[in-house]
Amino acid sequence: MNSLKIKILGLASAIMIMAVALTGWHNLQTQRAMLSRFADQSSRVLGETIRNSIITSMANGQNAEVANILEKIRKEPAIEAVRIFDEAGRILVSADPAENGELISSSDLHAYRTKTLSFTKTLENEREVHSTILTIYNSQSCYGCHDSQIGVLGVLNVQVSLGELVLLQKKGREATILSSVGMLVILILTISGFILFYVDAPIRKLMAAMDYLEQGDFERAHTRVGSSAEMSLLSTKFNLMVERLKGLMETAVRNERKIAINQEKLAHHDEIQNMNVTLEERLQEIEYLNISLEERIEEIEEANYKIADLAGDLEDRNTNLTNAVNRLSALYKMGLAINSTMEHDKLFELLLKKTIATLHTKVGYILLFDKERSSLSIGGSVGLPDNLDPDLLIPLQEGGVSHWVINNRQPLLIREIGASGAFNRESMLGFTRETVICAPLIVKDEVIGTITMANKLDLSPFTGEDLELLSTIAAQASVAIKNARLYEEQEHTYLSTVQALVSAVEASDPYTRGHSERVTRYSLALARQMELPAESCKRLEQAAILHDIGKIGIDLALLHKEEDLSSGDIDILHQHPLIGDRILEPIRFLQGVREIIVQHHERFDGKGYPQGIRGEDLLLESRILSVADTYDAMTSDRPYRKALTHRTARREIEKNSATQFDPRVVDAFLILSGEGGFTG
Repeated sequence: MNSLKIKILGLASAIMIMAVALTGWHNLQTQRAMLSRFADQSSRVLGETIRNSIITSMANGQNAEVANILEKIRKEPAIEAVRIFDEAGRILVSADPAENGELISSSDLHAYRTKTLSFTKTLENEREVHSTILTIYNSQSCYGCHDSQIGVLGVLNVQVSLGELVLLQKKGREATILSSVGMLVILILTISGFILFYVDAPIRKLMAAMDYLEQGDFERAHTRVGSSAEMSLLSTKFNLMVERLKGLMETAVRNERKIAINQEKLAHHDEIQNMNVTLEERLQEIEYLNISLEERIEEIEEANYKIADLAGDLEDRNTNLTNAVNRLSALYKMGLAINSTMEHDKLFELLLKKTIATLHTKVGYILLFDKERSSLSIGGSVGLPDNLDPDLLIPLQEGGVSHWVINNRQPLLIREIGASGAFNRESMLGFTRETVICAPLIVKDEVIGTITMANKLDLSPFTGEDLELLSTIAAQASVAIKNARLYEEQEHTYLSTVQALVSAVEASDPYTRGHSERVTRYSLALARQMELPAESCKRLEQAAILHDIGKIGIDLALLHKEEDLSSGDIDILHQHPLIGDRILEPIRFLQGVREIIVQHHERFDGKGYPQGIRGEDLLLESRILSVADTYDAMTSDRPYRKALTHRTARREIEKNSATQFDPRVVDAFLILSGEGGFTG
């Protein structure tokens, strides 16, 4: 019972019980007073109403109606009794006829004589009623029935039962008690929780820490309490005390050891004297060492300043090194990217996007130099106005950045073009230049163009490092452009050779001479009508030129045979797409073209040859080539028949839509080919 938390909890509970009890008592008294006042007001209003009704009836000469009024009022559950008595206390008229002629209770008569108009009393059956006394005075309207000398005709006594109000008061009292008890329980539980969490738990931690402290375990004696600022401060102070006590204990131990040593030294007085002399010498040495130590500290401070300076330099160098590594990484990735394509348009687009991303610029473009015309054309651009003519020719003239770079064969850095009067701020490409770097593109010691970056995203000027990076990119780009040109030359050589073979095969047969050129023209016209992309058009053009190269492997006699072909002859002829595929297999850049050649005799319904592929599984280019090849075959002379008219061939192709031919390709063919012929 001597626990602090129990004492605090008990005191708080007692205070709360007293406060809640006083509050509840006050509420009950207030409720009782309010109910009593309500009963008084209600009774008086009811009495006044009844008296007015009686006076009105008596004034109208309806004295007998008075008893009826009282009897009707008595039927109300809240009316205990209603009567009229004279000044002597005898009941003249009552709602209960049995009371007529009897004397009223002494309390009612006393209330009348003492002018107490309203009061509460308890009946014999322990029920409380509220009695109201109202005097009925004689008036001029009553002189017809009553002597004018009589001042009071009677006294109205209305008794209202307080049973309902008492019951309501009882319920209010019960609700008040229950709410008070509930509030008291909640307050006690809240304060108990508060004490347990904010007082008892921290104290227990401190007690546990004190136990460790008693055991000499200073490390575990530390405690940390964060339940409140005060407890946190107390735990901090306690930890400081533990540390100080630990230090004092260690000091005491050291002192005890020194005392023991000194006692041993006292046993040897001579030795102590010698040690004193030695101690003085050591003190002098310590003083000398202190002086030396101060000098060394000054030297260390100076060294620290130097180290700080070196650290700053090192940080700057690390930043520069990081930037250099990032640029080298960008160059490496750019080299991999631009070496992955051999097409000029893709190469220029990829080169510009990578360079803009690396240098963080708004505008970048490549201008190609035409030495014969002494003009520049746009090879590729990013960030230029959308309405710029891509076929624009720019004359090489003074004031142009590319003009200076081409003439001097050197890269150029213009930090602020406004500060340089030698160059125009407004570019002929339709934008305003603020800061510019430009580097030449050199292939085989010949300037073929320039690469230019303008206006950085953060509006800062270009630096010499940016120019070095652009020059390196330009060197890589020049090599890539050189490789692309070599690749195009090699590709052109291959195509020329193979096309020569095709022409040789066609030249041996007057019926097929010029067939590949016409099929190529028709195929490209259909491709443009169907809006195929440029890459697909290029593959289709190559496939159209080479689609019959497999006939090199077919016997010329069979190709020129005028008689009916046997089933064996037909099987051999059906092999020419596969033979063409094998002929072109060593040429890597014709991989996509070979598949078109293999499929150009397939049918849309899957009944073609050599593989029986159908519908959308066929390449769109092969479906276009099939229509063009068929149209030219039908409109050309053959050993076994004469050429069909354009109208007949057109009708035949339309007839075989969705069976032999793709309906979309047929629709495009019908749009392009009028009644006059299909010229492509």
